[in-house]
Amino acid sequence: MLSKSQARSFFLFATVGFSGVFLWLTVDTVRQVPARSHEENMNASVIRGKEIWEKNNCMGCHTILGEGAYYAPELTKAVERRGEPWLRIFLKDPQAMYPGRRKMVQYNFTEEEITDVIAFLDWIGKIDTNGFPAKPDMAPVAVAAAATVTPAAGAPSAVAAPALFTQVCVACHSLGGTGGVVGPALDGVGTRYDRDGLRAWLDNPQSVKPGTAMPDLNLSASDLDALTDFLMSQR
Repeated sequence: MLSKSQARSFFLFATVGFSGVFLWLTVDTVRQVPARSHEENMNASVIRGKEIWEKNNCMGCHTILGEGAYYAPELTKAVERRGEPWLRIFLKDPQAMYPGRRKMVQYNFTEEEITDVIAFLDWIGKIDTNGFPAKPDMAPVAVAAAATVTPAAGAPSAVAAPALFTQVCVACHSLGGTGGVVGPALDGVGTRYDRDGLRAWLDNPQSVKPGTAMPDLNLSASDLDALTDFLMSQR
C-alpha cells in the first residue's frame, strides 16, 4: 500500500511525465505535417477541389483519410487506383459508367471543376499515411502503359495499347491475366468480332445490346480507331 504522500507523488510524477510525452508527440506530429503532406504541392487547383468536396458534402457518402461515411468507396488512393482519365469520365457522368447501378449523384461538374476535384484527390493520395489505406486483396486494375501485343500472323507490326485502354478499359476488363474482373477478359477478342462490329460496340454499346453494363464512354473518332485497332490485334 502506498501512503498518501507516496500516492500524491506518484500521481504528480505520472501526470507531469505523460503530459510531457503527449506534448512532445504533439509537437513532433505538427513538425512533420508539412513534409508528410507535401504541403508545397497544395496549389490553387487543389484548394478549389477541396472547396468543391466540402460544398457537395462528398464525405456524406465517401471516406477520405479514414474520415467520412462508409456508404461509398474510400477515396484516399482514388487517383492511384483508377487513374485520372477514368475519374474524369466517371465524374462527368457516373450513370454512364455503371448503367442502372451506380448511385453517385450527377453534379454536372464543369471540366475545370472535374480537374480541380481530381487535383485534390491526387494531392490527398500522395500524403504519407504510413500505408493507409491497405491495398485491397483483389485483382490489379492497371497494366503498363507501354504494353504491346504481338499481332496476328501477317500483320505488319505490334500494336501498342492506347492510353485509353491502359487507363480506363483495364478497370473492368483483363488482358493477359492483368486487369479488372467486372467485364469479360479481352484475350482473343479480335477473333470474336469483325472490325465494324467492334467499332460500333465501342461507339455505342446500348445501341448494339440494350441493357448492357458496358458504359458509353463518348469516345472521339481517333480514340475509337486506336482502340479498335488494338483490340482487333488480340487473336
